[in-house]
Amino acid sequence: MDAKELLEKYAQGERNFRGEQLSGLDLQGQNLVQVDFSGADLVGTNLSKGKLSSAILQGADLNNANLSSIVADSMNLTNASLRGANLSQVTMSSAILNQADLRDANLSQAKLSSSKLIGSYLEEANLSNAELVSVDLSGANLKKAYLSEINLSSANLTGVNLIEADLSGAILTGANLTDADLTKADLSRANLKNLIFKGIKLNSAKLRAVSLNGMDLSGLNLVNCDLTVATLENTKFKNACLQGVILDRANLQGANLMKADLSGANFHKANLLNAKTYGWNIENADFTRAIMPDGEILNFNDLQVMYNLPIYHTRKIINTDKAPEPPNSRNQAVIVNGMIYVAAQIGIDPRLNSILHEDDIGKQTEQIMANLEIILAEAGATWADVVKTTIFLKNMGDFAGMNAIYANYFDTETAPICACVAVAQLPQNALVQIECVALSR
Repeated sequence: MDAKELLEKYAQGERNFRGEQLSGLDLQGQNLVQVDFSGADLVGTNLSKGKLSSAILQGADLNNANLSSIVADSMNLTNASLRGANLSQVTMSSAILNQADLRDANLSQAKLSSSKLIGSYLEEANLSNAELVSVDLSGANLKKAYLSEINLSSANLTGVNLIEADLSGAILTGANLTDADLTKADLSRANLKNLIFKGIKLNSAKLRAVSLNGMDLSGLNLVNCDLTVATLENTKFKNACLQGVILDRANLQGANLMKADLSGANFHKANLLNAKTYGWNIENADFTRAIMPDGEILNFNDLQVMYNLPIYHTRKIINTDKAPEPPNSRNQAVIVNGMIYVAAQIGIDPRLNSILHEDDIGKQTEQIMANLEIILAEAGATWADVVKTTIFLKNMGDFAGMNAIYANYFDTETAPICACVAVAQLPQNALVQIECVALSR
């Protein structure tokens, strides 16, 4: 059946086109309200900008079809196949898509509020900026789906597979995630207010900059979660498993961490003022510059003394092929217990592995600072993190020429402390050599 015949029959009052061969037809912008395409072959069909409210497409094959910008409230797509279909900007409130196959489909900016997608297949589908308020997605598979900025307020996400899904910036206010699997999912900046967490799996999930103030996460498994800069005031983590969790700069004021397992956790610069900590396990945790429950800011050694922790050292070697090998060291830098130690550099151009300006103190200093900056960046730091430098000069008379370049890299008020010494000789007959120490972020 071609498009002309179909539209003529529809105009005459025919609505039943079940099982018809309609693949590849151009039906763009057509009014097909209450049409019945159940079991029809609509592969690659163009239905974009059409009106399909109350249409029935149960079991229809719509793979790679174009349904963009359709108005299809109360449409029934139960068991339909829509793999790779384009449903961007559709308006389909109260639609039924139970058991529908939407793998790799594009539903960006779709409006599906109050629709049912129970047990639907949405692996790697694109639902960015979509509106799915009060939808029922229970039992759906959204593994690796792109859900950035989606609105899932009051949605039923019971038992949903969201492994490695991107939910960054999503609105999940009042959503029910009971028994959902969000392993390695990205929930950074998501709105999780009044979210139901019962039985949820969040192993290795990213929850950066989220607000969970006052929420009850007692007993949850949050192993290796990233809660960097999260707001967790008065949050309940009692008996929770937080092994290896990242709480860098997180606000945990008044949080309940009683009997929580925080072994290996990163509390760098976290605020734990008035937190409840009875029975917590903090073996191998990093509290560098954290504000402790009593208001004291501790360094690593203070923590060992106060909590009788075993002595341990974190160590990470840093190397990058974007900077030259240091003349006196096998490695360019090492991070130990939150401090970056950068090996002394001379003015080697990494492209040629040699000093290009043998008699120019300014050019050599400029190259050294460029090399150090690359290594600091590889370690996750900037010049603002540098706390100490050591400068070796072959001739102290070159200090002014060196400093004219060196000083440009630091603010006057926050410049690192510096030692400058004259030496008899430097590697490759260099005029200057510089090393530095920085804070690890």
